[in-house]
Amino acid sequence: MKTILAPDQLRLTIQRLTHQLIENHHPFSDTVFVGLQPRGVALADLIIGQIRDIYPEMAISYGQLDITFYRDDAHKQLLLASQTHLPFAIENKKVVLIDDVLYTGRTIRAAMDALIDFGRPAKVELCVLVDRRFNRQLPIQPDYAGKIIDSILEQKVTVDWSRPEVVLY
Repeated sequence: MKTILAPDQLRLTIQRLTHQLIENHHPFSDTVFVGLQPRGVALADLIIGQIRDIYPEMAISYGQLDITFYRDDAHKQLLLASQTHLPFAIENKKVVLIDDVLYTGRTIRAAMDALIDFGRPAKVELCVLVDRRFNRQLPIQPDYAGKIIDSILEQKVTVDWSRPEVVLY
């Protein structure tokens, strides 16, 4: 086990991602943020919380998207669905998808399929805490990445929000 982001590093990384999103999307009138269920929501909650702390007077559109039944392996295993909560329209909006770890790109492909069922966004961006840049199966790259790491197939990256830290097994 190797620590990739210790608690202080994780806090600073989330703060940096927050400020990058503010820099590119302020005043948020045409932007919506979508945390991917289940693991991306924890990161999204922290980022949105920081944005709201900095701009308490601004309305920030934030929701959660469940991609369970859009996964290409949904038929191979028993999956438990989470909730989708998108209390806003995404038509012609800039959508920022937020997830914890980008690896093969299949989760993001499923998220884009699910998103299209809610309308046609003007643009979709991706914000991830950790980008495992090797072994991508689809041509998907993050617009915002907290940490880029090189890892092998047998390794696993886990974000432990209870500590909080990011570890590589």
